[in-house]
Amino acid sequence: MTEFALHLLRHGEVETPGRMIGRTDAAPTQAGIAACVAQSRDLGVAALVTSDLARARLAGEAIGLALSLTPAIDTRWRELDFGAWDGLLPAQIDPAALGQFWDDPNANPPPDGERWSALRSRVAAAIEALPPVPTLVVSHGGAIRAALAVLCGFDHRQIWAFDLPCGALVSLRVWPGAPFTAQIAGLYP
Repeated sequence: MTEFALHLLRHGEVETPGRMIGRTDAAPTQAGIAACVAQSRDLGVAALVTSDLARARLAGEAIGLALSLTPAIDTRWRELDFGAWDGLLPAQIDPAALGQFWDDPNANPPPDGERWSALRSRVAAAIEALPPVPTLVVSHGGAIRAALAVLCGFDHRQIWAFDLPCGALVSLRVWPGAPFTAQIAGLYP
């Protein structure tokens, strides 16, 4: 099967920046939504998918209006669930526990939170469900990193090397199959 373009867009800035925001439905700023719309203007996508959380969904809806596309909402593109840490500033979390999480998020998930492997599994299923057409997914930093791990084979240590600020766009060329393979075509902060 032929390759297709896959664009992964992190939601824009939120009203409560700097926090560990996973399942919390943080509100996006209007500037954050506008930045996402601007990033998506010239991508030439035929399909639009978004996480159900407001910070991604509202940006996806605004992009849909601008591009005359109806976004498909897929909960598998949600951020990692930070459990007891959700909504906290990193300074409010035990530094040793947070360091262990960043070192190995699968062996050291947040208390009552999601393991890295669970995030990878659900994002892999979401990727498999994508149509093989130029597609834009509006999602979250963790889910985008999980997609890069699935598609490009990066391990969890390599994936933290990617700076994915709010509004960042990662463009890939994807070859469907079992497994999918991909090549990074661009990274736009």
